[in-house]
Amino acid sequence: MNAETLARRAFLQDMGLGFGSLALAAMTAEESLSAEKLTQLAPRAKSVIWLFMIGGTSHMESFDPKPALNKYSGKTIDETPYAGVLKSPYLDNERVVAFDPNNGFIRNEIYPLQVGFQKRGESGLEISDWWPHVAESADDLCLVRSMWTEDSNHGAQLQFHTGRHRVDGFFPTVGAWANYGLGSLNDNLPKFVVMGDPVADCCGGQEAHRANYLGPQYDGIPLNIDPNNPLPYATPPKGVSPEEQKSEFELLRQLNGLTAATYPGDEAIRARMRSYELAFRMQTAVPEVVRFVDETEETQRLYGFEDPKAKDFGQKMLTARRLVERGVRFVQVYHGSNGGAGRWDAHKGLKSGHTNLCREVDQPIGGLLKDLKQRGLLDETLVVWGSEFGRTPGSQHSDGRDHHPYGFTVWMAGGGIKGGIAHGKTDEIGFHAVENRHYVTDIHATVLRQLGLDHRSLEIPGRKRLEKDFGHVIQEVIA
Repeated sequence: MNAETLARRAFLQDMGLGFGSLALAAMTAEESLSAEKLTQLAPRAKSVIWLFMIGGTSHMESFDPKPALNKYSGKTIDETPYAGVLKSPYLDNERVVAFDPNNGFIRNEIYPLQVGFQKRGESGLEISDWWPHVAESADDLCLVRSMWTEDSNHGAQLQFHTGRHRVDGFFPTVGAWANYGLGSLNDNLPKFVVMGDPVADCCGGQEAHRANYLGPQYDGIPLNIDPNNPLPYATPPKGVSPEEQKSEFELLRQLNGLTAATYPGDEAIRARMRSYELAFRMQTAVPEVVRFVDETEETQRLYGFEDPKAKDFGQKMLTARRLVERGVRFVQVYHGSNGGAGRWDAHKGLKSGHTNLCREVDQPIGGLLKDLKQRGLLDETLVVWGSEFGRTPGSQHSDGRDHHPYGFTVWMAGGGIKGGIAHGKTDEIGFHAVENRHYVTDIHATVLRQLGLDHRSLEIPGRKRLEKDFGHVIQEVIA
């Protein structure tokens, strides 16, 4: 045990009942100092809004249209120039499960595009007609059309956030690393907030926004958009005055201090103490964030409040803007949870399903981009949109597409990222990422770099990270 640890333990034991706020403040200051040491690069963004569509959005019917699917429609894979697609060199050293030849792409016919597309903005980016509101911000978008991942099943939901295959276990997520590495911009709000239901339990569930070995204090904090109950511990008890509650919190600090003196290395105790302290402050700050009475009708319309199908996600997007406006570092928003693999999982009825899902999110996301820009916040806010993988070029069950980890699209906007560009590409039918290929942690590395973090410095003693865990910054997309 080193001298610093011994001195710290002695300090905690000597303080006794006086541990409370002073020791907690010291811990927080120490963590903030550590965060400042990790911030080694000039930051281009202060905050991240991370949007995740659960189930696997079709890249070909969204941000990587493939007209060749119409040309080859009705042909089997063996009747196209891509007969050897599963024997491609792009599959070398990738742990991906091949499609079931009795149920997947190989046996079925090429499935034509289910929606039209157009060139958008001055940049001429091709974007599907299902995304007209997002497409209005085409010149702010950076489409990374050459993503790939390892898991061909919905464990890829977790892999998208941690970089590790589900069979490897649980690891810190990109949001947790950002939380770990950055100091706070607002002491009354969490640094890492989560909205929407998480990915399916079979695929990791809440582990997609947790910190694992970094410690529970770096987990994402779930937030509801109900101002009467935004957080389980942020609603004052009925019949308890602010003075009484303040006394209760002080007693809790003292009791936790006694326990911390006995177990000074227990991260769970520290996390609990910080949560109580933060909860007391958040009882005022958080409900205000999700009250929209001070937002104009024009702003609410921008986010789709008038559309019953878009209103829920629109409220989440407006809340995301209000959170980053108040200094929250990382806002992670899920869409499409259904208790299973996710509503974007279009094995059947792709056209009807994606039509409805896009209506739910397109106007809210488009409104977020426009609102951030007109308020001068887009330059300092990095918006990331993604899904665990894409969909196959071939049909499944006649009117759907199967899972597809070999090539898909993620887009970014703001936060020092170039706008109006498409980086990387898939082949003619959208099967393989063939140019400037990027594993999912390349997105993580790029996001962390824009926040001012050297992603390769993010390690803790005793936890060796693999090369794939770090990823590589996509330098070509940085402005």
